Amino acid sequence: MKTATPPAHAAGTDTSAMTAPRYTGIATFMRTPLASSPGNVDIGLVGVPYDGGVTNRAGARHGPRELRNASSMTRTIHHVTRINPYALCRVADLGDVPLPHVYDHTAVYEDICSFYQALAQAGVRPLSAGGDHSITFPILAGLHAGSPRGTRPPGIIHIDAHTDTWGPFMGSKFHHGGPFHQATEAGVMDPRRTIQIGIRGAQNTPAGWDYSRAHGMRVMFIEEFDELGVQAVIAEIRRVVGEGPVYLSFDIDALDPAYAPGTGTPEVGGISTLQAQTLLRGLRGLDFIGGDLVEVAPPFDPSGNTALVGATLMYEILCLLAERCAAAP
Repeated sequence: MKTATPPAHAAGTDTSAMTAPRYTGIATFMRTPLASSPGNVDIGLVGVPYDGGVTNRAGARHGPRELRNASSMTRTIHHVTRINPYALCRVADLGDVPLPHVYDHTAVYEDICSFYQALAQAGVRPLSAGGDHSITFPILAGLHAGSPRGTRPPGIIHIDAHTDTWGPFMGSKFHHGGPFHQATEAGVMDPRRTIQIGIRGAQNTPAGWDYSRAHGMRVMFIEEFDELGVQAVIAEIRRVVGEGPVYLSFDIDALDPAYAPGTGTPEVGGISTLQAQTLLRGLRGLDFIGGDLVEVAPPFDPSGNTALVGATLMYEILCLLAERCAAAP
């Protein structure tokens, strides 16, 4: 367990913001301290307000701000696992990735990659809020670039309605339907230790499904998920990823739009919120190096429920990261 005493601005020392009325103060992820640098931080909560890679409805650029706001509803101690992530690790909100070149897709990817490379070099495990799913490729590239030489690329637990392994779209390879295609081609993830869960929805071409399977990814369509049940799916995830580093990427459209309508590419017949929570809780002990929650598009859900669901799932992922971080040497 981490034993270093954090400075006054870091998580773990002052929980007054956690217990104050939740409508007060500056909105940060989970009401954690806002840190200007990754020093003295074990888990960094990061916003990536970019949706230049969407192929349908834009709006996920507003996701981090609304997820921060909705996350004020979270508390400290998990009611099932009794994990208190803030007692285990130094957790802080590292703000948003600066995007000075937001209209230049290639430059945006370089900016995101550089930001996460610095986090990896500082030993920070990131938990990110998108933004569209295209951000996951530069995050993985940055983490790989900032890791010690020879570090094994992570396996991926990818929960989504879509495989996101399509090639170039409308002349661009940087889009939210292709991050795991790009990450595979770049060698910054291990496709043989990757499982994609909740896949569904008709497509105009089977290219994405075919690419995933041809490169060794385990593709689980929603019908198989439903037939197996959550506990058997958890066992299959553990079998596929095995030992070694793992990254978790959760697209909010994995959920049925009855639970999360505020997303760019909704697909009916999805996972329920309770199934999603149960699934995540079954992943304790895996060697998580980071995770993300993407594709929350608040303009399509004036009720705010999608942001609340997303923030709650981020808390579940935070607990996984914190427990692993605390157990690290």
